[in-house]
Amino acid sequence: MQRSSIYSPLDLKAALSENRLIGLWRLIAGFRWIFISAIVSLALATAARSGSYLLLQHFVDDALIKKNVSTPLAWFALAFVGLAVVQGVFTFLSGKLAAHGAEGSILRLRNYLFDHIQRLSFSYHDKSQTGELVQRCSSDVDTIRRFFADQAIGVGRIILLFIVNWIALLSLNLKLGLLAVITMPIVLTISIFFFRKIHAAYELHQEQEGALSTVLQENLSGVRVVKAFARQRYEVNKFETTNHEQFERGKYLLKLHSFFWPLTETISGAQMLFVFFMGARMAINGEITVGTYLAAAGLVIWIIWPMQNLGRLIVQTSMSLVSYTRVAEILAEDREVMDGGTYRPAAPLRGDIVLDDVSFEYDKDSPVLYNISFAVKPGQTVALLGPTGSGKSSLINLLARFYDYEGSIRLDGVELRDYARQDLRQQIGIVEQEPFLFSRTIRENIAYGVHRKVSNEEIEAAARAAAVHDVIMTFPEGYDTLVGERGVTLSGGQKQRVTIARTLLKDPRILVFDDAVSAVDTETEALIHAALERLAKGRTTFIIAHRIQTVMRADIILVLDKGRVIQHGTHRELMRQPGIYRRIYDLQARVEDDVTTVQGKNGKNGSALQPAVLST
Repeated sequence: MQRSSIYSPLDLKAALSENRLIGLWRLIAGFRWIFISAIVSLALATAARSGSYLLLQHFVDDALIKKNVSTPLAWFALAFVGLAVVQGVFTFLSGKLAAHGAEGSILRLRNYLFDHIQRLSFSYHDKSQTGELVQRCSSDVDTIRRFFADQAIGVGRIILLFIVNWIALLSLNLKLGLLAVITMPIVLTISIFFFRKIHAAYELHQEQEGALSTVLQENLSGVRVVKAFARQRYEVNKFETTNHEQFERGKYLLKLHSFFWPLTETISGAQMLFVFFMGARMAINGEITVGTYLAAAGLVIWIIWPMQNLGRLIVQTSMSLVSYTRVAEILAEDREVMDGGTYRPAAPLRGDIVLDDVSFEYDKDSPVLYNISFAVKPGQTVALLGPTGSGKSSLINLLARFYDYEGSIRLDGVELRDYARQDLRQQIGIVEQEPFLFSRTIRENIAYGVHRKVSNEEIEAAARAAAVHDVIMTFPEGYDTLVGERGVTLSGGQKQRVTIARTLLKDPRILVFDDAVSAVDTETEALIHAALERLAKGRTTFIIAHRIQTVMRADIILVLDKGRVIQHGTHRELMRQPGIYRRIYDLQARVEDDVTTVQGKNGKNGSALQPAVLST
């Protein structure tokens, strides 16, 4: 829920700029008056601070030395307290406004960035590393937050401190005012030099931190595989290698900082002592009063400090510019257009699909599918069979327009490109080869794909159809059982059946099962097939499988090899012709015969079954 109009959505992609400072300025649209108010508050606090030093000069020279009692001491005390209160109030107000503006703009940036990543194409996610994306959405965004909260306001504060206090010092004594800034060009030159060095070093540091996040994320996601293969030492070595490179880059970055800070502090400290010395000589020689010297000494501190910290902020800003670039690279990616297309179906789809000379490639000059052509009538079941890498899953992915293609795919007589992706995907239900569950209850996982409130009866009906209801009821919490991350608390077959239930509850017009029964046993597979036969009536169904028993009852069987359809027909038609289909059938039949023979030889003892199958 939006709490205020300043949190309203902003097209941050349109706000990007090649000039990174301009880009950062555009990111705070809607919050600029808050930041400006913060700077104005700083100006008032700075003026109050400078005023206290000017008041100190008057107090020392008139009240203490000349003993001029025309102004009572109580008024001096009240004036000092008043200036301190003004300074404190407006300093607090400035910090509060800066925090509000920074956190608000970053809140919007995080929301927009997450939404933007959700809408990027499959091809982008295919090439991106999860750890790197997490790094950019967390560490880099936080660096930008610190820029808005500290560095942007800090630059304004430093400039105001320098200008106001320098003008005040010049009004006291022109010579001291000029002496106070003689090292400023040196400090700025050093800062710009280190800005370039640290900018490059920090960019490499962040890239390596992204690589480290990727290694960590992959290890935690696959921790069961690591333990199953006893590869802990290998993973530790891999992490230590990546971490050591991070250590080297971080050490170089800190080395640059360790040179920069002492160097600028030494120059600034020498500058301040020089002004103190010259001011003291002028006071001893009678060129200035004692009050003027004390006021000048205080003002010099607030001139040297901004000079010194301006260099620091320049260097720190270089880190923010690197982080802005890394975040901007994500924002600059084109979103997948979900609501485009010129055709809006007025009724549910029938599922009449025609592919005409369809080709596809993930990368240029690396085709995956070649000139695929076939037709599917509404309600028919199409089975795709072929060796790994033959293009089965790629072909299915085109139906949901996860990727663009060459040629023509017509759904109910309308070119697939003319459908809005949003409308199209609501009509297609896909069960992936690798099931994925969220860290939520089983009930929430099954209801995830439905954009309406679903009753418990509907959820249980889908679970029964997927042959998983009885399994769920064995859990202590039933449908309210919380599954672990990626569903690790469930077996492979259980996860697969839950994802099948999720797809069935969606009630799509087109069903896609990408080797969806690969992780279930033979008995469960038979139950699922029986349910699918009932549910597939009236729906166009695509099944990817490696078992002949899974595909042999399909209306159309397509055999793919190296991206081409090499056989096309029913089970009986394909069995009458030589080719891959017949060879696969004969091989699987031979394996089953071997299993039967082993079972016969061992009688009731099935202990030799698995070795015999493996040897085959």
